[in-house]
Amino acid sequence: MNRFISSAIPGVFIACLIVFFATLRLNAEDRSPQQRTRPNIIFIMSDDHAEKAISSYGHGLNHTPNIDRLADEGVRFTQACVSNSICAPSRAVILTGKHSHKNGLVNNASVFDGKQMTFPKLLQQAGYQTAVVGKWHLKSEPTGFDYWKVLPGQGHYYNPDFNEMGSLKKEKGYVSELITQFSLDWLQQFEQGEQPFCLLMQHKAPHRNWMPAPQHLNRFDSIKFPVPEHYFDTYANGRDAARSQKMSIAHDMYPGYDLKLSEVAGSSNLSSDGMDWCFQRMDSVQRAHWDAAYWKKNEDFHEAKLSGNDLALWKYQRYMQDYLATVQSVDESVGMILDWLDTHGLASNTLVIYTSDQGFYLGEHGWFDKRFMYEESLSTPLLVRYPNEIKGQWVSDALVQNLDFAETILDYAGVDIPQDMQGLSLRPILEQKKQQMHEALYYHYYEYPAEHAVKRHYGIRSPNYKLIHYYYDIDAWELYDLKNDPLELYNRYDDPAYEQIKNALHSQLDALRKTYEVPALKTELGQAADSISHLGIDAHYQSFTKASPKYYPGENTLHDGIIYEPSNYWSRGYEHFYGFEGQDMLLKIDLGDIKKVKRIACRFLTRPGAWIYGPSKVRISFSEDGKRYHSLEGQLLTESMDVLTYGMEGEALNMRFIKIDARNHGVIAEGKAGAGNRAWLFSDEVIIE
Repeated sequence: MNRFISSAIPGVFIACLIVFFATLRLNAEDRSPQQRTRPNIIFIMSDDHAEKAISSYGHGLNHTPNIDRLADEGVRFTQACVSNSICAPSRAVILTGKHSHKNGLVNNASVFDGKQMTFPKLLQQAGYQTAVVGKWHLKSEPTGFDYWKVLPGQGHYYNPDFNEMGSLKKEKGYVSELITQFSLDWLQQFEQGEQPFCLLMQHKAPHRNWMPAPQHLNRFDSIKFPVPEHYFDTYANGRDAARSQKMSIAHDMYPGYDLKLSEVAGSSNLSSDGMDWCFQRMDSVQRAHWDAAYWKKNEDFHEAKLSGNDLALWKYQRYMQDYLATVQSVDESVGMILDWLDTHGLASNTLVIYTSDQGFYLGEHGWFDKRFMYEESLSTPLLVRYPNEIKGQWVSDALVQNLDFAETILDYAGVDIPQDMQGLSLRPILEQKKQQMHEALYYHYYEYPAEHAVKRHYGIRSPNYKLIHYYYDIDAWELYDLKNDPLELYNRYDDPAYEQIKNALHSQLDALRKTYEVPALKTELGQAADSISHLGIDAHYQSFTKASPKYYPGENTLHDGIIYEPSNYWSRGYEHFYGFEGQDMLLKIDLGDIKKVKRIACRFLTRPGAWIYGPSKVRISFSEDGKRYHSLEGQLLTESMDVLTYGMEGEALNMRFIKIDARNHGVIAEGKAGAGNRAWLFSDEVIIE
């Protein structure tokens, strides 16, 4: 071909051809990633990130320039909501595009069924390379991903463990920075932009207990944050459920774990609340840096001798300092990802979504945490950028939900959306073809009795109103006029002026429950955890070791169907726990007849400051006839604050008899509270699923 051209075509024409093809090639190299019909997808999700802690939302608490880039170059949503404001259920909704009652994960105690269809699986089938890095929190291993490297359970801020494709390894560093680096490492294979990819980068931060990176430890120390006007809310006006919660900054935060307070003046030892395990992850250099950062402000606290409202206000300031400092590393992470896309010419053809698994309270109503259907935890930040198809720098007030994320991603990827997904693609809104997709949103929270004591409730959120029903051990309704009462301080349910609005909301709520095929209320009132069957009172158990008389609540305790968390039990003296002083716990359970069992879990307390430790080993044996037993090592299934859950889960097995052998921690080591004494072993629940 070259010989033919050089002999038959004049030199000038050859030169023109060379320039033409060279230009064509350069344009192809420059534009091919951007002109593909299928975009790359980067889904960035933080944990418990309140809208108010993103500067583009306009509250002035902090500055997040990198997250703000997504608002400047894409779309910022002001009314994005979740369908169940708690970590694991929210993640399951996002993956499946189905409400909690449909995907089977209604609370943090449940295990995600990885066999069901998810949007990463559908993308994978359509030729995308898929990966998830960071917090997973669904107990079962990730499926639908070509690569995964995730934190076990909640994960740790400093020197965390990561599970990489089934292999566990402790990584040195700060968790947000590690998640970012591992994500960038995976992305390097796509530098040429030849195959579409989908990365789920999921941060632990800013989840409780808000441990900032070393460089941010003192970032906000000099700032006095404005106190929410309803910080000292008394929960009047028919808000009984709000009054019974256990998520108050003033009353329910741990001095060491949450507030990083030293035990006494002149000491760097954290206040002894038995939850120093997260700080023990640090190496000596990291801990020295940490102690130096908190030393003076802790000394100032001890000298001030605060009490009452002054103490409550001090706790708020310390909480905000730590929370917002933890957010800074997330913002830096977003910047590194966006810079990588720019450097490799992939920005225009990459759909970037930033969100959180739910909102969070920053002192509103006096609270931290989430769960309630009130705006601060119902809402979640949502920013979307895709330069090829989405116009930048505009704001949408549309009602949208995390239920819609899977459908939106599949729509942009050109993948058919399964009929049984329950959300809607937001593409018409993102491309300004529609202003609204939902007339109202359905919400349902199930995790009670449990940590923070937030009652079970469900409800509906329309553009201007909200109707909530609390149930299970209460029957209470609340109605809020969001336009005239944005702080949600006045329950208008019994106000005659709102009778017509109330009736319309009830009709809408009934219609949504029917549309989403929500089970009737009577089925929701069953066991304490909807997807978990606790050991029934018709089953028989026998203890081979005797609990301490002081901590032997009675024969129903291990199967009372109530999960006791720190906020519920601590002030009541462990009255619902079996307590073994220096002894093992040996139990035998008879289910009455042979049943298929896929999960056995036993929950233990760990509070080293109170001489209470989780078991050193758990062994589970099971049998059909009570004679021939199969035995296996119990695994650590979940770890949260000061509760450990050990057991087995997986393929359903036939069994009638179950033995649980939980070995005591033994003699407490030097340097720990109670050194030289035998540890206590406490358990509150055996769960059979």
